[in-house]
Amino acid sequence: MMKTDTRKINFGAGPAMLPPEVLLQASQAVLDYNQSGMSILEIPHRGQLCRDMIDECTALVKELCGIGDDFHVIWQQGGGRQQFCMIPLNFLRPDATAGFLISGHWSKEAMEYAHFYGNVNEVASSEPMKFNCLPAIPVDFSQELAYLHYTTNNTIFGTQWHDIPQSGAVPLIADMSSDILSSERDYSRFSLFYAVAQKNLGAAGNCLVAIRKDFLDRQVSAKLPPSFDFKAQVAERSVLNTANAFAIYVTLLMLKWIKAKGISSINADNKLKSSILYRSIDDSPSFVPYVANKAHRSNMNVCFFPVNPDVEARFNILCKQNNITGIAGHRSAGGYRVSLYNAISIQNVQLLSEIIASI
Repeated sequence: MMKTDTRKINFGAGPAMLPPEVLLQASQAVLDYNQSGMSILEIPHRGQLCRDMIDECTALVKELCGIGDDFHVIWQQGGGRQQFCMIPLNFLRPDATAGFLISGHWSKEAMEYAHFYGNVNEVASSEPMKFNCLPAIPVDFSQELAYLHYTTNNTIFGTQWHDIPQSGAVPLIADMSSDILSSERDYSRFSLFYAVAQKNLGAAGNCLVAIRKDFLDRQVSAKLPPSFDFKAQVAERSVLNTANAFAIYVTLLMLKWIKAKGISSINADNKLKSSILYRSIDDSPSFVPYVANKAHRSNMNVCFFPVNPDVEARFNILCKQNNITGIAGHRSAGGYRVSLYNAISIQNVQLLSEIIASI
């Protein structure tokens, strides 16, 4: 199979590929948003057009995640690292301890940031195994933790928690930046979850945060700058500062696209895409997967290595000839990383798998 059109297949880990229909709608809105006579880049962030857009995004998140009115949903701009700070600022006393499951770079960085504000406990870690598997959670970890934080999908090394960890009475917090709305999940089990919007949610510059109302009531600091205070952000309904209207609009388009496809259908497609790609790698004499344990493999990020430089050179040439881009491994890991976010089609994956099989 050879690709004949000129649009590249972007297997990048983020910013990620978007569906063509989303790109078309977003480009039209840049010229005239909702027949308002203004560009989406021009609408006032406190005006009704922006308010309606944010409210529709919020309603869709609650519907697709099945979380209802017992959660607040807010939209922020600072990305994942801002949440690494805001979560302990709001929910970790200086004399308390937060727990972390360390399965990769981002979960480790979240723990390092939290240590600026309170104590941290590395409940489990797969770092000694160079993150080629998920860590084993001890059954007797402390129930006195302020919260337990984990990252649902490890983008750099290609592992994923397919089941929600058991946390007992400890509030569970999840960074879902790279796999939110990619599979069926019981979001009601979380006290807080968040996801930056550059993968399954849309354009970079936007971060979804969902907080259980009873968890927000447990906020430990009564004196925070409003920009870093979840209660202030909730009270201002995501427009405490100028909202990134364009990024939120692309998120709205992606949420509509996800709803139209259906989570169960997206989940089935993502499992099929990853199985096609992993099978081609496992069967190939030219490549080796980074994650050997199939139960721990990510459906979102597939990491693998060529067996020698000659294989690497031939593979790179064939990918370039077929307009495939974004497959280089993370700078800290090397090799290849293929990201299979929701907008990647089965046909895209089949093409790449055929190239792998041909080497």
